Amino acid sequence: MKFAKTQKIVLNGFGSYLGAQQGCLIVKDKQKNVQKYPLFENLVGEIQVKPGNSISTSALCACAQWGINLLITSPRGKPLASLKAIDDDSHVKTRICQYQALTNGKGIDIAKQVVYGKAQGENELLKKYGLRQHDLVKIKESIDNIAGGSDIEQVRKKLLSIEGHFSENYFQAIWPVFPKVVRGAADKRMTWKAYDIVNNLFNLSYTFLKWRVHVAIIHSKLDPFGGYLHSEQFGKPSLVLDLIEVYRYLADNHLLQFTKDLNKKDFEFKIENFSSSKIGKRQYLKKDLADKLMEDLNNYFESKVDIPRIRHGYKSEIETLIGEEAGLLAKYLRGETGKWSPRIASL
Repeated sequence: MKFAKTQKIVLNGFGSYLGAQQGCLIVKDKQKNVQKYPLFENLVGEIQVKPGNSISTSALCACAQWGINLLITSPRGKPLASLKAIDDDSHVKTRICQYQALTNGKGIDIAKQVVYGKAQGENELLKKYGLRQHDLVKIKESIDNIAGGSDIEQVRKKLLSIEGHFSENYFQAIWPVFPKVVRGAADKRMTWKAYDIVNNLFNLSYTFLKWRVHVAIIHSKLDPFGGYLHSEQFGKPSLVLDLIEVYRYLADNHLLQFTKDLNKKDFEFKIENFSSSKIGKRQYLKKDLADKLMEDLNNYFESKVDIPRIRHGYKSEIETLIGEEAGLLAKYLRGETGKWSPRIASL
């Protein structure tokens, strides 16, 4: 019987050390405290290493041999690299099926499920704050009635139009929930070149979410750059962007809680270029609070929701839910399951 790998090792304290000896992974902090993780129990699923810590070659070998995901991150948690075993590319069937889905209809089905899953997630947050919810029946009918046959490009355009419409209504609804000092003069959601604090906070939170989704996709042996709702372009991780849509509401939920006690002294302005001929002031969260936001997000994504973890337990951590969802998507692409629809956690 195959058991779930339920343990994660995070070396985030400066001066920590990861080694391996006598069949165990050994973690030492700078106070010389030692923790042992027996490899034969096969419970460690991921190790995260940040700058300022060290790892032995024996530990690297153990990770490769036991199939433990080793992730190297920036101090804030941005994924920079992942240890890749020699046989990691043996999962070729997953990637072939992923690419074939662009023309065999599965990709269109996945894109539709992503858009509908996003609407369901946004409804969870709208319901939590007593706001008017999306009409899911109407949205589903609009999605199901999309014409375009097997032309994924045409279907994408129509799906993005539907998604853009209900997401605009969603942001209009939640906007007043943010404190006035956070909203400032901004009255709508902006992504590219946002200069106000609320949109920059959204962008920072979504960046963290993007990291976690990207890692989950890599661990599931999928190509992060081969998506279905978002088009394929050089340097654009379209599958990552697809799955982000499903979980944005979770990042929004955390951000609403984080910002409720903020005030003007928590923000600062930096002079930056609007364009080659125009400069302006961009508003940011001060560095110590920005670091706290990222730390709190990490803790939030380790909190549990009422969705059973596959093969283990009645609840699942948010980051585990995302990881399992990427794995379920891979199974659907390989034909091991007949359907994929993202599981939406209630708030």
